[in-house]
Amino acid sequence: MTHPFLDRAELRTRVRQALDDFLRRRRSRLAEIELEALAPVADAIEAFVLQGGKRLRPAFAYWGYRGAGGVDDDAVVAAVAALELVQASALIHDDVMDGSETRRGEPAVHRRFAKLHAEQGWRGDAAGFGTASAILLGDLCLVWSDELLHASGLDPRTLARARPVFDDMRTEVTIGQYLDVQTQATGDTSTARASLVARFKSAKYTIEKPLLLGAAIAGAPAELNKAYEGYGLPLGEAFQLRDDVLGVFGDPEVTGKPAGDDLREGKRTYLVAATLEKARMHDLGDPDLDAEGVARLREVIVGSGALDRTERRIADLTEEAMHALDGAQITAEAREVLTGLAQAATQRTV
Repeated sequence: MTHPFLDRAELRTRVRQALDDFLRRRRSRLAEIELEALAPVADAIEAFVLQGGKRLRPAFAYWGYRGAGGVDDDAVVAAVAALELVQASALIHDDVMDGSETRRGEPAVHRRFAKLHAEQGWRGDAAGFGTASAILLGDLCLVWSDELLHASGLDPRTLARARPVFDDMRTEVTIGQYLDVQTQATGDTSTARASLVARFKSAKYTIEKPLLLGAAIAGAPAELNKAYEGYGLPLGEAFQLRDDVLGVFGDPEVTGKPAGDDLREGKRTYLVAATLEKARMHDLGDPDLDAEGVARLREVIVGSGALDRTERRIADLTEEAMHALDGAQITAEAREVLTGLAQAATQRTV
């Protein structure tokens, strides 16, 4: 099935439909095992995956494919939709590791299942049940990402090209999450370390690897893969830096997460590392940090020049990414969309 040039809203709709169809089939499988016990699992994953989200990863993968000359196909849309399940797994686990209360304005998955435990009056510790449940649901999303890729309708030869990229991406994001918690544990405050964590925890699986996945599906030449790497890696890091800024200065009504959570958790982001090179942050990592404490640390960040430095780095990385597409042999439509996606990734408010 072919479609005319797609805007981002249309692609989001098609990705959501592919996810909806897949998750409906998975719900049926869970019901065969144990309907009553597993209905909350299906409900939670459907709510997490289908509601909200910018669908940036499928968009980069799809337009990486189209940029390589690929013709629109529903099987390709279903394949790139699998990236949303990788994203869901990473976020569910991330919220457990960070002890986050909310995600996208709703209770984080571990909080949701702790509440279920308490409401049902089950035995044991409600918080522990919530944590264990979220870990398992995150794992299930990762398993299902594999299933959706293989059930997408891509032919075996195309799947064989895509598989190594998909596998490497999932390894990188998992290692990136470990590097994040290990960096917090060691207290490494260097901007170099912060950039390394950003690169593997977010940058590579947000933009670079989705682009390369699309390129692999299309059977793109090595030259285009190199251009996509040059575009995707710096843009992915800029995306994460914007996320770090929003984690401190963003509007909770827009981001869906409490302001200052990164400061309460003591995250060694590039923004924080740049601040610590110039100033002390006495309350960093205090889980009881209140709104006034967050405001004080914001003043320290701004006063140290770290916010301006981070904004300059976002701009420099974005410029580097766009230059990487100069001379790249991609379709005019894809170039236009990838330019717009770069702006969406780095100038967002959520």
